[in-house]
Amino acid sequence: MDISNYQDWAREEGFAASALISTDQIVFDSRFLRYCEDNLCGQYGANYSCPPDCGTPEQMRASILRYSYALVVQTRWNIPDWHDAPVVKRAKGSHNRAMLRLIERIQAQGAYGLMAGASCCMLCERCARRDNAPCLIPQTRFSCLSAYCIYVAKLAETCGMEYMCADGSTAFFGLYAFNPPLQQ
Repeated sequence: MDISNYQDWAREEGFAASALISTDQIVFDSRFLRYCEDNLCGQYGANYSCPPDCGTPEQMRASILRYSYALVVQTRWNIPDWHDAPVVKRAKGSHNRAMLRLIERIQAQGAYGLMAGASCCMLCERCARRDNAPCLIPQTRFSCLSAYCIYVAKLAETCGMEYMCADGSTAFFGLYAFNPPLQQ
């Protein structure tokens, strides 16, 4: 299977842009953890996919770098008011659902890996972390790019994508780190 097909599939899922890069091109910066610690999204310590439960910056970085490639995807949205939390949440949810559909196709070809989404895991209506219960789906939960301490502006630059969109739209990013399927 030619992994360049993954970009075609990304377009089919509605992504505005995609790029295949080597994971060693990803820039990590542990200072991004402070955005999680500021808890603006309300998920710090309340979602297994978020700090402090998801791992240290070093652990998160290592989990990405155990894979060779990353498929980076971008969606664009017209969101006039960033303070409109329901609109932002719906857009991020739509972005992540498209990523999950894309990843399902990729995994069907034997390329397994991990997802870094546009926000924390939203697979369960209420994260079991809030009830101090074990995660119900640890094998599929995903963390956001900030939890991985990925420098998204540099990631966009590496991929030839706009970070701050000139047309006034808002861009959300995600990636799927993977190893290519073995040839049969």
